[in-house]
Amino acid sequence: MSKRELRRVGVLARVASEELKLVDAAKMLSLGYRQVKRIWQRYGKEGAKGLKHRSAGKGSNRAKPKKFRARVIGLLRKKYSGVIGERFGPTLASEHLASEDQVEVHAETLRRWMLAEGLWSRARKRKEHRERRVAREHFGELVQMDGSFHKWFE
Repeated sequence: MSKRELRRVGVLARVASEELKLVDAAKMLSLGYRQVKRIWQRYGKEGAKGLKHRSAGKGSNRAKPKKFRARVIGLLRKKYSGVIGERFGPTLASEHLASEDQVEVHAETLRRWMLAEGLWSRARKRKEHRERRVAREHFGELVQMDGSFHKWFE
């Protein structure tokens, strides 16, 4: 149960012990009186389990089928994966899947699937920001350079 649902259970338990009225419980939960009355009825019938959200633990209605995901992962393993420097990122892989294999998958969906399967890591491959210069032998010593073409500086 979420924190909000547990808080509701605590407040409704106080209503059950007649410590609070439904009007006060509505103010505490920042809900309307009628909503709290509906929650109270469900709490009376089913107890604390009745306050748990009904779609908790269920899959999304928009989720892709498992067979489709397995097919895409298989194609990724076969064609578009390799050693870390050579493997495709999710954006490029989704473009290649669409053009070569006629499989439409959004890049963000593909990124989540690739992370779950270990086919891609989010670590960036950056070079070091600056190159450090070699320390001089004596404190304060600098190399003097002249950018002019004239021979005036020895």
